[in-house]
Amino acid sequence: MEKFSAYRIFEDGGKVAGRFVELTLDDLDPGEVVIKTAYASVNYKDALAATGAGKVIRRFPCIGGIDASGVVISSTSPRLKAGDQVIAHGGELGVAHDGGYAAYVRAKADWVMPLPPAISTADAATLGVAGFTAALAVHILETNGLAPGNGKVLVNGATGGVASTVIDMLSQLGYQVVALTGKDGAHDYLKRLGAAEVLSRAKLEMGKRPLEKSTWAAAFDSVGGEQLAWLTRTMHSGGLIAAFGNAGGIELNTTVLPFILRGVRLIGVNSDSPLPLREIVWQRLATDLKPRHLADIRKVVEFERLPEVFQAVLKGQMTGRSVVRIL
Repeated sequence: MEKFSAYRIFEDGGKVAGRFVELTLDDLDPGEVVIKTAYASVNYKDALAATGAGKVIRRFPCIGGIDASGVVISSTSPRLKAGDQVIAHGGELGVAHDGGYAAYVRAKADWVMPLPPAISTADAATLGVAGFTAALAVHILETNGLAPGNGKVLVNGATGGVASTVIDMLSQLGYQVVALTGKDGAHDYLKRLGAAEVLSRAKLEMGKRPLEKSTWAAAFDSVGGEQLAWLTRTMHSGGLIAAFGNAGGIELNTTVLPFILRGVRLIGVNSDSPLPLREIVWQRLATDLKPRHLADIRKVVEFERLPEVFQAVLKGQMTGRSVVRIL
C-alpha cells in the first residue's frame, strides 16, 4: 500500500511535539470521504496544537491541521463524488481526528464542502478556517443590522489571518474600515487590503471610564482581554461586536453599562457551524465576500517547512495567511 508523508502530533512524558511520519490510508481515522490534499493552512490554533503551547489536541497521536483543500478520490456520501474539489474543516479535524497536514485526508462528510467554481484549492486553503470565520462574522453581524451607512467599523488585531480577511471583505462592501494593529510596519499592507485608517496600538488611549466616547458602529475582535473590554465601552448605541479570538487573553473585565445603556451586542463567532450555514457562507465566499487580495494575504510554504511556520506564528511574526503546499 502506498505510503505518504504526514505531520503527526504526539505526547511523550507529558510533553507535546509533532514530527513527520510515513503512513498509509489504513492508518487514518475513519470517514466517508478521502481527499488527496493540495494545500492546508496554518492557523494559530494549529501552532498551539503542534507545539503544546496550548491544550488543543484532545487525542494522541493525531495528524494536525484544522483545514485542508484538495480533490475527492473516494466518497460514500451522496453530497460528494470523486473528482470534486473540496475543503474540509470543522468538527474534530486536526484536534481529535486526523487532520490536513498529510498527503491524504479521510474525513466525515459533514466536515467537507464542495468548492464553488470561483474558488481554487489554493484560494480555499488561503481562506480556510480563518476566511470562513471572517465571512461568518460579517454574515452574522449583517443579519443583526450591520450596514455600511451605520458608521466606522474597527478591526482589531488587524494583521491576523481572520482580521486581515475581514478588512478585505468589508472594504469591498463599502464599509469605512479602521484597522488597529501592534505592528507599525504593517500599515501600508493594511491600507492595501482596504483599511481607510490604521491605528497604532502603542498610541491607543483606552481610558478607564465605564463608557468612553461613542466611536464605532461595529467591531471585529481577534484579541480579547483588555482591548475587547475597551471596545465594549466605545461602541455607538446599538453597536455590534464580533469576537473570534483571544490573542490578548481570555479574561473580560467590563461592566453591564455598555449593554444596558447603549444596547451594545457582543456576539461570539464559532467556525464549527451547522452544515446549512456553512453552505450559505461558502457561497458568499465565492461571490460578494470573496476577498480581492488573496494573493497578498497568502504566503505559500513547502510542507517540510511547517515546523518553522508554527514558531513564527506563535512569535507573532506572520502577516496574513500561511498556506502549506502538500501536492
